[in-house]
Amino acid sequence: MESTTGIPVVTIGTAEVVAGPWPNYSNCRHLPERDRWEVYAMAKASRGALEDRGVVMIEAYDDFVARVTRELNV
Repeated sequence: MESTTGIPVVTIGTAEVVAGPWPNYSNCRHLPERDRWEVYAMAKASRGALEDRGVVMIEAYDDFVARVTRELNV
């Protein structure tokens, strides 16, 4: 594949994709506890899906869990 913009072309499998700590779940604190646990489960599933696709997270998994539980107050 050739770039017409001058930007190097990166094909799947030739580079690591690095994602930072995203998103912030603090805006869900107002939800009932049951719903916050559901958001927590979705956050973990979303991260897992990204990692399964080869996304490398800067934030360690344990740090991710600690941050999300803190932000959700669960």
